[in-house]
Amino acid sequence: MDRRDAMKSAAIAALGLATPLPALAGPATAATASAPRWKRGLDNQRIADLGDGTFLNPVLAGDRPDPAILKDGKDYYLTFSGFESYPGLLIWHSRDLVNWAPRKPALHRNIGSVWAVSLDRHKGRYYLYIPVKASPQNDTFVIWADHIDGPWSEPKPLGLPNHIDPCHAVGEDGSRWLFLSGGDRVRLSDDGLSLAGPVEHVYDPWRYPEEWDVEGFAPEGPKIHRVGKWFYMLTAVGGTAGPPTGHMVIAARSRSIHGPWEQHPGNPLVRTTDIREAWWSRGHASLVEGPDRTWWSLYHGFENGFWTLGRQCLLDPVEWTADGWFRMTGGDLSRPLAKPKGGEALPHGMALSDDFSRLQLGTKWSFFRPSPDEASRARVVGNTLLLKGKGLAPSTGSPLLLIAGDTSYRFECDIELAPGATAGLVLFYDDKLYAGLGFDAERFVTHQYGMERGRPANPHGTAMRIRVTNRRHIVSYHTSGDGGQTWRKFDRGMEVSGYHHNVRGGFLMLRPGLYAAGPGETRFRNFTFTALED
Repeated sequence: MDRRDAMKSAAIAALGLATPLPALAGPATAATASAPRWKRGLDNQRIADLGDGTFLNPVLAGDRPDPAILKDGKDYYLTFSGFESYPGLLIWHSRDLVNWAPRKPALHRNIGSVWAVSLDRHKGRYYLYIPVKASPQNDTFVIWADHIDGPWSEPKPLGLPNHIDPCHAVGEDGSRWLFLSGGDRVRLSDDGLSLAGPVEHVYDPWRYPEEWDVEGFAPEGPKIHRVGKWFYMLTAVGGTAGPPTGHMVIAARSRSIHGPWEQHPGNPLVRTTDIREAWWSRGHASLVEGPDRTWWSLYHGFENGFWTLGRQCLLDPVEWTADGWFRMTGGDLSRPLAKPKGGEALPHGMALSDDFSRLQLGTKWSFFRPSPDEASRARVVGNTLLLKGKGLAPSTGSPLLLIAGDTSYRFECDIELAPGATAGLVLFYDDKLYAGLGFDAERFVTHQYGMERGRPANPHGTAMRIRVTNRRHIVSYHTSGDGGQTWRKFDRGMEVSGYHHNVRGGFLMLRPGLYAAGPGETRFRNFTFTALED
């Protein structure tokens, strides 16, 4: 029996808090737990809240990596790494930690590939600290707002080219800091908008046994929480992807923001140990207090067999122990767990279908790696999306994409070409790896492996409806020349289980979307998305 199993549940008095926390059920494995049945929401998408006082992970499905959560009174705000998608840093809102509603994006200008951010509120003002990979130099930016919905300030560079994953923290003496990857930190000015000192090394993360299968040490994603008498630091080690057993959560604590930091005796607190488990590569954890004063951890993980969906947002119950430490108790998160009590359940998620009555950039749709004026390509008129062509194919055309969180789904759209244009529907990982079906006035174009391949004759001319079905990575296409009354199955199918980070890199997901290439404005109408039950 290891130290984690030996720690007994007890009152939280050692933390200086008011009430003890209830004991929670122990872990279950995917091999032994019965397969749960999903509850379905908008567009038949799976949702976490099962409606019986329990929930099933993920709480936010699809590509929701590096969750940055803020508790602000009775409200919770959450955002994720955006990488190459803009508008980005969509803020999500909850009051019960399980049901999440989208609000508005905070970042509209492309400043680079956005990695794990920090979201905080200090003296009435909201802050986002944003690390980016960019040319000619990486950096960390800060933006601020007086309301969570903005307007947010223009991004201001801080001059931190060699670190990622900042976490804003305030010391017992009122000093402001960014804790960084590698066990480093840097002091901030009192207004939080500039650096006030050099980067310094303050923590040597716990190391796992060398025989474990990991991607690499890579200490990253520090999260600092002041709870009672202690500052707690949660860190990810083992690499973000690679072997499913690599990414993990470790913790340390200190009486002071200035250290010294004591390693958690139960490290690692979360780690996939068997490829049969429901969730792989779990890490980048935060602590948060629920509406009923229970405690929880939010982190990300890959769904077993579905690297293509990216890292999804997971919620794990936390139990405090008499010695002032904590542990996660959700096991491999394959089974339903009791929800936090109290807190209003907001309408969860968003419909991915779109009648184009308005342009929903940054909430529903985002461009891949956009140019500064990319938003000017898109407008809606009379329930029609008019999208200016760009480039010659999805690889050069900044397609317009969605985040889909189901293992099987179907999407379709009416497309009317501008003269000389090419357009279609895609499953897009990045500009080097995508699949889909497009057409010009005379021929189809097949997109496969990030290349343009077959060019069979197009019987429908300049207007057609295209349907894409992705059923657990098996992709088929149908076309219709009469608005979907009759369909023809396209004679090339595809398999896309390898369109993911461990093949291509980039930390992205395979996203459904649409593109327009060549001259003029192509018209898109009646985009419908339906999640399919396996």
